Amino acid sequence: MKTSRRPSSSWAWAAGLGLAALATTVWRNRRGSYELTGRTVLITGGSRGLGLVLARRAVLEGARVAICARDQQELDRARQDLLGYGGTENTVLALARDLTDATEVRSLVAEVESKLGGIDVLVNNAGIIIGGPLENMDARDFEDAMNTHFWAPFHAMQAVLPGMRLRGEGRIINISSLGGKVAIPHLTAYSASKFALVGLSEGFRAELNQHGIYVTTVCPGLLRTGSAQNADVKGDHKKEYAWFSIADALPGFTMSAEDAARRIWNAARRGDGELILSLPAKLLATFHGIAPGTTVDMLAWVNRALPATGESAAANERRKGYESETPLTRSFLTKLNRDEAARNNEN
Repeated sequence: MKTSRRPSSSWAWAAGLGLAALATTVWRNRRGSYELTGRTVLITGGSRGLGLVLARRAVLEGARVAICARDQQELDRARQDLLGYGGTENTVLALARDLTDATEVRSLVAEVESKLGGIDVLVNNAGIIIGGPLENMDARDFEDAMNTHFWAPFHAMQAVLPGMRLRGEGRIINISSLGGKVAIPHLTAYSASKFALVGLSEGFRAELNQHGIYVTTVCPGLLRTGSAQNADVKGDHKKEYAWFSIADALPGFTMSAEDAARRIWNAARRGDGELILSLPAKLLATFHGIAPGTTVDMLAWVNRALPATGESAAANERRKGYESETPLTRSFLTKLNRDEAARNNEN
């Protein structure tokens, strides 16, 4: 007599986990109903890196897109790039502005509104990275980080809100960082300013929902955007840049800019409150939420493995990553990021 065979419990568990993973992926990547077609989108820091990749997707979806940054040459190249993605002379605008100046932020918004129409979507993406030991940091490093990551988004949001309130809808995307959830050693100024942005963003969301305006706070982990070479480093410049640029290119620990942009737009369309990008970032943020003291103590041990305080006369000077290159940072270890730099106007 034959007996029916039942799948073992291990197979059942595996099937269950597989279905759960599939459902999670589908749910995470679901597309919201807020379409970008025919809308006006303003992206700060849109001339390169993640900002440029976000702009490309918006152009492909039929949005009118304005990008801004400080460097006019970068902006000109970025605008030509966006025209190649389907933008036209009348739907793509590139404006040079210093976003740390509140007056320039207001003039930026006014010019975009006059040329492209009321701003439906604001993406606060402009950022700077200043890396190095705390002993080599000074007040200016913290002030510059706060001006770029806190005050610039604040002034931009204040400038677009009257129009959004009048229309009864809008989307604001604030690009913070995992460093805005967990303070990362050798990125103290950066983390402090990103923490401030998270608080600002969450506060605005709580008060603007009633007006149909949804604010999404995005906290990426390490992204392969090619931006490492444009970061500022202090202390032992070459060693600081080496650990940062290599970490920023590790497969499995980093996410591509294209994948990040797709998830960011989907989150904004759905009106999500928060998006943490990459599994390692989610795990670290979750662990920090459960055991913040233990997390900080663990990061204190990580700090011991990072480059020591720079003792030379030049250690307190800022240098760009591309000024601190070594054979190691030009090796296969950073190839993924160097490829992205060429693709995303970072060179």
